[in-house]
Amino acid sequence: MKPDLSTSVGSLKLSGPVLLASGTCGYGAELEGLLDLNAIGGIVVKGISLEPRKGNPPPRIAETPCGLLNAIGLENVGVDAFLEKKLPWLCKLDCVVIVNILGSSAQEYAQMARRLDGVKGVDALEVNISCPNVKEGGVAFGTDPIAASEVTAAVRECTSLPVIVKLSPNVTDITVIARAVESAGADAISLINTLLGMKIDIFSRRPAIANTFAGLSGPAIRPVALRMVWQAVSSVSVPVIGIGGITTSQDAVEFLMAGACAVQVGTATLVKPSAAAEITEGIGEFMKQQGIKSIEQLNINT
Repeated sequence: MKPDLSTSVGSLKLSGPVLLASGTCGYGAELEGLLDLNAIGGIVVKGISLEPRKGNPPPRIAETPCGLLNAIGLENVGVDAFLEKKLPWLCKLDCVVIVNILGSSAQEYAQMARRLDGVKGVDALEVNISCPNVKEGGVAFGTDPIAASEVTAAVRECTSLPVIVKLSPNVTDITVIARAVESAGADAISLINTLLGMKIDIFSRRPAIANTFAGLSGPAIRPVALRMVWQAVSSVSVPVIGIGGITTSQDAVEFLMAGACAVQVGTATLVKPSAAAEITEGIGEFMKQQGIKSIEQLNINT
């Protein structure tokens, strides 16, 4: 019997457990002809802000062993251009479309939520709280449970869409932040965002990234991500989406066994655009071989 790959993130129904991670798949159309988006659960589009952002100056990407450093700087077209030029293409898809939103204050997050609420083609919001809080000296919202809670509550108040809060791993105790955003009204959480790292070019004797520090993603962070997902699942009652270095179906199954209801694939897409579809297929094959009928039955973190 063919296993059932469908899953739910709260009220959000997915045909499969694999999503494309924000920032690694553009606005979807960039992968046209390289990946059938209808073969996966959905896409989390590149982070969107109220106004367009140019991002950081180059160089802003550097490879590391088993990973990738990036300091793109949240470059995006802004919400107006997204709604006018990007969303119409996304509306043609059969998979779920989640819009990642960002801001420099709780008020900006609220404005973004209000702008996207009820918009056809937008199925849910993912709230990026790894952004710097300009009112608090640039400290990331996601490293402070109070600030994380304020942003979550502001978004929750301004939308009827499912609210997924994406957590930063650059904290001492991930469960504190997870519980804070749950209490503030998050319908689900996704984790982890990138780990803070750096690289030095020993020949130029300068940091390899113009911004000095950058976000580390890829297989190198997977054990850390898996540990944090396990901890989050054990500490909150809302659904958890696992992210971090997933490149194979076996990797994805680990996160699903840790209690994640779905996973996101990011850096792997940059290496192989069809990775998400292949991972989805591999999950199905594993479940069939093991006699597992549903995604929920993979969970061992109970």
